[in-house]
Amino acid sequence: MLPDSTPGGGNYSSVSLAVLGVGPCLQPRLVEVTNSTLLLSSLYKTNTLVIRFRSHFKSVNIKLGQTPRNPKKKVIRKKELEMKSFPIINLEKLNGEERGLTMEKIKDACENWGFFECVNHGIPHELLDRVEKMTKEHYKKCMEDRFKESIKNRGLDSVRSEVNDVDWESTFFLKHLPLSNISHVPDLHDDYRTLMKEFAGKIEKLSEELLDLLCENLGLEKGYLKKVFYGSKSPTFGTKVSNYPPCPKPDLIKGLRAHTDAGGIILLFQDDKVSGLQLLKDGEWVDVPPVKHSIVVNLGDQIEVITNGKYKSVEHRVIAQTDGEGRMSIASFYNPGSDSVIFPAPELIGKDSEKKDNYPKFVFEDYMKLYSAVKFQAKEPRFEAMKAMETTVSNNVGPLATA
Repeated sequence: MLPDSTPGGGNYSSVSLAVLGVGPCLQPRLVEVTNSTLLLSSLYKTNTLVIRFRSHFKSVNIKLGQTPRNPKKKVIRKKELEMKSFPIINLEKLNGEERGLTMEKIKDACENWGFFECVNHGIPHELLDRVEKMTKEHYKKCMEDRFKESIKNRGLDSVRSEVNDVDWESTFFLKHLPLSNISHVPDLHDDYRTLMKEFAGKIEKLSEELLDLLCENLGLEKGYLKKVFYGSKSPTFGTKVSNYPPCPKPDLIKGLRAHTDAGGIILLFQDDKVSGLQLLKDGEWVDVPPVKHSIVVNLGDQIEVITNGKYKSVEHRVIAQTDGEGRMSIASFYNPGSDSVIFPAPELIGKDSEKKDNYPKFVFEDYMKLYSAVKFQAKEPRFEAMKAMETTVSNNVGPLATA
């Protein structure tokens, strides 16, 4: 048997073969591989190619006109196809003849992905560019050294086994509703505070517009989701600003461990130069493509409950990276108010469905108390726990507060 390996450490499975022509030849010919490029001389009728890997040879049986399978390339191609098929919604088309098709794309994304990416969403690109620039500057100036010191103190820079109780991220939180804390967050430059207030206003408006699009697709009255989220005062709305610095051991620690989001609808402005966000689809991790000036949208647990499972929250994570300047992530959470009563919309409960088959009714604050303790565990036990507590929630929910 001829050796499989090349002197440079390559192997047969890493070389893509292209067979050009199917005519039989009487004499065996040589196919030479140079820098992964085939120089094809000819074939012979036994369908065997003799391949020279620099100084080595290998006989390969192959059907004429076909390419040998390469598992690694198959995986790469599959990931590329998944990224190409990831739902990217042009919101500008809602205003024209393609509104119906665009609404159908949003519906499909909510039912089958739990994620989609918005372009032409109405938030000025210039504003997003300033947010990105000042967020990265703030990390470099005020947070980078603290993060490095924290990692050193925890010994995470020299771990040798997988770490499951911490994330490789540097974060701070901004609260917008019901009360803002932007004026009190330390170390923020005044210009950055002003900018993030403006950014939050744009994201809040877009969140509410998207909730109404979901209502339209679900057959709910306009404003239904917003009313449920308001509770007696207002929704809970805040922003998590994250940086994911280069990590020396990305195979041992995640940027952010896998989880579903507890709340309502989440809008993410992410780095367009560094990827890392992945969602779980059909049992496999799929990359969320970084698209410049886009807003990534994902659905939280409360949307799953209100839609009685028609739309589902989806597990996602952030992969740590070794190279570059790190990844920026600004996630804004438009969630129910703390006293909001969450339950399946009556219009989305089947006429013949039994109560035990429906999602539970609960107060959002109670759900968050449970979630904070088990965030990185499966969501289904959380729903079951809330169903067990359901008797504590009044069966007679009064009129929903409006904005």
